[in-house]
Amino acid sequence: MARTIKDAFKNGKAFVAFITAGDPNLDKTGEYILEMERAGADLIEIGIPFSDPIAEGVVIQEADLRALQSGTTTDGIFDMVEKLRQKTDMPLVFMGYLNPVFHYGYERFFARCKECGISGIIIPDLPYEEKGECEEIAAKYGVDVISMIAPTSAARIRAIASEAKGFLYVVSSMGVTGIRSEIKTDLSSILSAVREASDIPAAVGFGINTPEQAAKVAQIADGVIVGSAIVKIIALYGTEAGPYIHDYVKAMKDAIAKY
Repeated sequence: MARTIKDAFKNGKAFVAFITAGDPNLDKTGEYILEMERAGADLIEIGIPFSDPIAEGVVIQEADLRALQSGTTTDGIFDMVEKLRQKTDMPLVFMGYLNPVFHYGYERFFARCKECGISGIIIPDLPYEEKGECEEIAAKYGVDVISMIAPTSAARIRAIASEAKGFLYVVSSMGVTGIRSEIKTDLSSILSAVREASDIPAAVGFGINTPEQAAKVAQIADGVIVGSAIVKIIALYGTEAGPYIHDYVKAMKDAIAKY
């Protein structure tokens, strides 16, 4: 039985790591997920590659293209997760765009999520107002549709937080994903508004890439999400990225462990 999203936030601040499925290939994706678990990651977001990932910066866009060019399919990703489940019970969620989920078929997609122990899904291009389109079916199979809160959502933060499932993904910066030298958003105000509306864990992502940034965010949030920095390591080292990913994730987890 896979651990739940809630379990990821039980023991202090959670480190949430993102990886693009199929970059450089699906066998390596499974291997790198286990490496990140060994290094201290509490929850893994598995990116479903898509040809038009509108919320992603260049690093993840290029990873998506490499994954698609290597023949990665949604069925292949499910098969990889099923194999992975023989080795780990760590909480796993998908991060993907609505189009591949819609084309796979909501019922079929979320039934397979349940079979292989996927606890949630983040769909960046699914507006809050339209999440009912697939949330009911996802819930039937025990999958949380995880809501995102952007810096522009001030008027809607309470509404989104009060209905959120799993955890809240708080977007640290305007624009797309990617490494940033500085996080300038007033995260404290956003997180205060979230906590007034709900006791759901709130993790911050977009742009975080150094232990110092992670530590700063961990002082006010329940978790830290890192994607582009990990994907960049894979772009650099390909099939030999394992030790580099391990060292990076360990450094990031160590930085937030004291909060």
